Amino acid sequence: MIRSTIEIAAVLLAGLFLLPQETAKTEPPKKAAHHVKINTIAARPEDVRTIDGIVKAYYEVVSGPAGQPRQWDRDHTLYTPEVRFILFSESKDGNVSAKSMTHQEFADETDAELGGRAFYEREVHRIFHRLGNVAHVFSTAEQLSSLDAPAIGHSIDSLELFWDGQRWWIASANIWPGDRPGRPLTPEFISH
Repeated sequence: MIRSTIEIAAVLLAGLFLLPQETAKTEPPKKAAHHVKINTIAARPEDVRTIDGIVKAYYEVVSGPAGQPRQWDRDHTLYTPEVRFILFSESKDGNVSAKSMTHQEFADETDAELGGRAFYEREVHRIFHRLGNVAHVFSTAEQLSSLDAPAIGHSIDSLELFWDGQRWWIASANIWPGDRPGRPLTPEFISH
């Protein structure tokens, strides 16, 4: 009985797939998403030996003049394989949303946004806490269109780091938009 029921069900299912179906309307092919090839390379000792070194490298890899490729291979060496990037954004009406990404997704999206233009990012303030081999860095960064131009914006990056006995790793990076018109950064994130 069970066997015959299974056989009947199989025949009915096969018939569904073999009968002419209404042709689905297809959408035009979507443009391929921007993709950055990231090679596996060894970490630079100066990038991962100290917290100062890893935070400095974190900003250097995305900085450069127009037309210069960003250092995504080097960037990849800073993170654990399972790193998550959480990008927070805030709409004009104050609603906050979060987008979680892998390193590859982060590199693809960031590289596409930069579009080969000049962009520089550097740390201007840090709030730091450490407990043994674990550290938390709240890093305020300024973004510039050239090294001698005024800042065009700020972000506050929350980095979770750990020391494995040999080097520092970034386990997660949470990136908040900093100041915006009508809402400057609070003193705790810009005081020197």
